[in-house]
Amino acid sequence: MTLEALLSPRLSLCHLAGSSKKKLLLNIAQAISEQFPELDADTVFSQLVARERLGSTGIGEGVAIPHCRLPGCEKPIGVLCTTSPAVDFDAIDRQPVDLLFALLVPDDSEQEHLDTLAEIAALFSDSRVREKLRDATTSDELYALAINSAAAA
Repeated sequence: MTLEALLSPRLSLCHLAGSSKKKLLLNIAQAISEQFPELDADTVFSQLVARERLGSTGIGEGVAIPHCRLPGCEKPIGVLCTTSPAVDFDAIDRQPVDLLFALLVPDDSEQEHLDTLAEIAALFSDSRVREKLRDATTSDELYALAINSAAAA
């Protein structure tokens, strides 16, 4: 699945507010619910938190990829955001997180979920991509940089 199919300008959030992991996940859940009213923000939030309880989705280098399968979700949905300041996310390298890509997939999409996570992780493993995204000053710029970086990869 292409990043362009997952992400939209309205779910590219530059400087998302949140002083903790839970606050960020709550704000992400609310943003998703605003764009997809059929998805309840509380349900999205609780599923993301439940996944975090299994182990942090902070993959290192200031990046986290919170994700979950979600009943009622009909297609994969991505949310890209930067946050300032960086937030403790219990990442594997113990570094705070300032770049997140949240992923929701339909409940029955296990293989697609894993494949998409791998693609996102590969994109964020490139330090040049991470720095470009961190330098974005608007949500539209963040979206464009992400799509262009993915297309070039």
